[in-house]
Amino acid sequence: MSSRTLPLLFINLGGEMLYILDQRLRAQNIPADKAKKVMNDIITTMFNKKFLEELFKPQELYSKKALRTVFDRLAHASIMRLNQASMDKLYDLMTMAFKYQVLLCLRPKDILLVSFNHMDAIKDFVKETPNILSQVDETYQQLIEMYTQLSNGEFQLIRQTLLIFFQDMHIRVSIFLKDKVQNSNGRFVLPTSGPVPHGTQVPGLIRIFSCSGEELTRLKFNNGGNYTSALREGSFEIFGDRVTKLGTNMYSVSRPVETHMSGTSKNSAQHTKVNAAPNPLAKEELNLLARLMGGLEVQKAGNPDSGFRVNLFATDEEEEEALISRPDDLSYGVINIQATKDQQANAELAKIMGEFPESGDQSDDASSKGDDLLAMMDSL
Repeated sequence: MSSRTLPLLFINLGGEMLYILDQRLRAQNIPADKAKKVMNDIITTMFNKKFLEELFKPQELYSKKALRTVFDRLAHASIMRLNQASMDKLYDLMTMAFKYQVLLCLRPKDILLVSFNHMDAIKDFVKETPNILSQVDETYQQLIEMYTQLSNGEFQLIRQTLLIFFQDMHIRVSIFLKDKVQNSNGRFVLPTSGPVPHGTQVPGLIRIFSCSGEELTRLKFNNGGNYTSALREGSFEIFGDRVTKLGTNMYSVSRPVETHMSGTSKNSAQHTKVNAAPNPLAKEELNLLARLMGGLEVQKAGNPDSGFRVNLFATDEEEEEALISRPDDLSYGVINIQATKDQQANAELAKIMGEFPESGDQSDDASSKGDDLLAMMDSL
């Protein structure tokens, strides 16, 4: 597992979230000033300096539930509100889109180009807001400094870590199904054609050399695909052509997007609690989450009437039905974590801590279960 995976996971999922919300805000004819405020508020929160300082520290990936909590908080960082079914659908679309992009990367290092495509789009969203733009540019520099010097082996480890994180997610997405890149069981169809990775040659030739390095013979074989020569390498600078289209906005052409639970996901969800082994790092993970949450400065709308709800479904009825039909283990409630000292916040955090399995005998430390986390929150 790579300890440098979390920033890339967060930035790419955040970029996909912004694509989806931008499309839905337009589809629901939300006034331009309100839509712009939503996007600006979310991006400001997403690139908060304190938050990113915690995010860029080398660390293991934490659970899907913890990551989902961060994005719940992020999605509600402005005057927009999402019902649970819409939040579930938003998160499904985000994760499946990035999973597909990781699978399609021709080489592990291309994950960084995908990240830069998301960053380029985020810059475009806030191009008229200089103070937010500077926050995004600082993150660009952090990405370049941290990742451009990594070896191919380290990028392979990052890719492997991401695929392990996504491996049990098989949500069917209408765009992917219509484009025939996803099967009815939610698994993706990978191409056997197109350009080969940069720095490699089209397969189909075996060359045999002597001990002195002299080429003796050549053998050709059928590679089983329709491969072409590699494209030029994309730019890893702040400004430049990324070459790859992975990570760009697939919602730029308006078309309805639906998600459906595959049979595989439903079955795995039913056995999640039975098969899940206790996580000995649960308390440390939640303490990390508390530090991350402490860096998220959520803005409150001054006028309650200025808020609005965004529905990721075509109708309210579809949204209600999706909430009812979704398996309980795959429907995450919105968890609000406030970095304050009030009793309500402490009670909420203690409740969340109670949902994480503890290793060893729980009776000995039940009373102090959330002490580390609450102390962390009080110190913020």
